[in-house]
Amino acid sequence: MVDIIKTNAEFKAGKGNKGTLTFEIPADQINSGIDQAFNKQKDQINIPGFRKGHVSKELFLARFGEEVLYEDALNAILPNIYDQAVNDADITVVGRPQIVPDDLKKGGPWKIHADVTLAPAVKLGTYKGVEVEKESDEVSDEEVQAELERQAKAEAELVPADDGQAAENGDTVVIDFDGSVDGKHFDGGKAQNFSLSLGSGQFIPGFEDQLVGHKAGDDVQVKVKFPSEYQAKELAGKDAIFDVKIHELKKLQTPAIDDDFAKDVDDSVASLAELKAKTKERLGKSKSEKNKEAFEDAAVQKVVDEAKVEGDKLPDELIKDDIDRQTQNFFNNLASQGINLETYFRITGQNQEQLNQQIAKESPNRVKTNLVLEEVARAEKINPSKEDLDKEVKELAAEYKINESQVESSLSAGLLSHDLKIQRAVDVIVKNAKAVAPAKKESEDKK
Repeated sequence: MVDIIKTNAEFKAGKGNKGTLTFEIPADQINSGIDQAFNKQKDQINIPGFRKGHVSKELFLARFGEEVLYEDALNAILPNIYDQAVNDADITVVGRPQIVPDDLKKGGPWKIHADVTLAPAVKLGTYKGVEVEKESDEVSDEEVQAELERQAKAEAELVPADDGQAAENGDTVVIDFDGSVDGKHFDGGKAQNFSLSLGSGQFIPGFEDQLVGHKAGDDVQVKVKFPSEYQAKELAGKDAIFDVKIHELKKLQTPAIDDDFAKDVDDSVASLAELKAKTKERLGKSKSEKNKEAFEDAAVQKVVDEAKVEGDKLPDELIKDDIDRQTQNFFNNLASQGINLETYFRITGQNQEQLNQQIAKESPNRVKTNLVLEEVARAEKINPSKEDLDKEVKELAAEYKINESQVESSLSAGLLSHDLKIQRAVDVIVKNAKAVAPAKKESEDKK
């Protein structure tokens, strides 16, 4: 279970937004740090009569004293304890603190102070009872029909076109083609029995368009111009002629939306009426979830928009920290899916600079949102209990299918408590928000 450290934290304001945070590290945490420091050093300890890594902690302390481990011990335990102290003092810190040990007496508690810079103060506007538009969760018959048509298209099959039918975008043609530039054939410009989906953009611009309207058996001379940025530099920007023979024309045949179709796409139904009812229920659940999420986001954003940040400028340190954190989270998410950055850029067509711009664009709003939610938590005196933290650890462990100990080792009590405060602040805003019907669009009013 989560170990809540008693830091006895106190904050004393200084000039401007500067101040001093004092806190203590209790004896049990000091002992844990000393154990970690000893385990880190023991493989390097050389005492006559003992192999490296096999000297006991008791012998080591008797010979060298525990004080030699204090620096490593403090480095090991300080991050989590500092997070807890910041949380206990209910402050928001900008940038890196200047941490100074004041008293590292044997047996503890150790007394520490940190010179910190606070985030700008936030003046809340209305955060209870904000009015937010909420879309209806009702699913229309038209939406059900559109979903069934989408499913029918997914079940469509390519079948030979009737004699005399002309090719259209979306059809597939089986062709021979032979291309030339200035009367000379070029590598890769010839193929036989090639299946091409018209409108897919698989060939250079203009090629597929010139096959539309033709029939199976037609010979077509296609005239195109290679793009100036074409990968084969010897062809870039050149005019080309392709002699094309259309052997076959295939069209997508979409199944009729009837009882047989219903049973094909869902073996748990016996009729189209049952499939429609099931589809309506599924779309309703999805719509309800999306509307709920949109309502919550809009409610929070409205509170954020109405709040004022002291000085009207967010500190550069907060923006930078947010960008760094979001970037690292993005990389971690990619890695968890087995995707490296190079592959991601190739799939999306993005580059590093575009990714950085995308993350940085949303950073100011993310930072302000966090500051505003922290202020709501203060206004509501939200302070999660140990039981709350333990419950959250259990839920996170279940969600990510890992041990509770793994959750505890990756999240300090201070950070976990902060996250819960933020979530409960969101809950306060959303619970008290008033849902109103969306304003009618001008086009609807004229109907």
